[in-house]
Amino acid sequence: MEDLRDDRDTWSSENCSVARAMDIVGSRSTVLIMREALLGTRRFDDFVRRVGVGEPAMAARLKEMVAANLLERIPYREPGQRTRHEYQLTRKGHELLPVITALRNWGDTWAADDSGPSIVATHHDCGEPVHAVLRCAAGHEVADGDIDIAAGPGLIRRG
Repeated sequence: MEDLRDDRDTWSSENCSVARAMDIVGSRSTVLIMREALLGTRRFDDFVRRVGVGEPAMAARLKEMVAANLLERIPYREPGQRTRHEYQLTRKGHELLPVITALRNWGDTWAADDSGPSIVATHHDCGEPVHAVLRCAAGHEVADGDIDIAAGPGLIRRG
C-alpha cells in the first residue's frame, strides 16, 4: 500500500478531521471546560471558578459546547429555588477523555513545573497511573514510525 505522505501535494487538507476537531475544541477554555466536565463539574458557577473565565465568556462557551453536542443542558431545581441548569457530558463529550488524558500526559512530561504534576489519574481497580496509548484495532501498541497513511473515503485530490 502506498503511504500518502509520499505524495502530499496531490491531496487537499480542506476535509481534514484534525482541522474540523480544532474548530470544535480548539480554544483553551473549551479544553479546560472539558477537563472539568470529565472530572465531574456540572454547574455553571463551578465551571467559572475552576476554569477561571468570566461569566459572559463561560456562558458563550457552554452555549457553543451544547450546540456542538459535547455537553447537554439539564434543568434542576433546589428546594425553594428557581430552576437552573447543569451541564452533563454527552457520548461525544465523553469520547474526548483519551484526548484530554493525552494532553495531561504530555503536559506532565513537558510542561509541569519542578514540583511535578498537579494531579495524578490512576486506574480505580489497580491504582496504577493512567496514560493515553496509541493502539491499532487489533490491540497492538503503535509507535509513530509504524503508521501508514492511506486515502480515506473523504480525501479530496487536487487538480
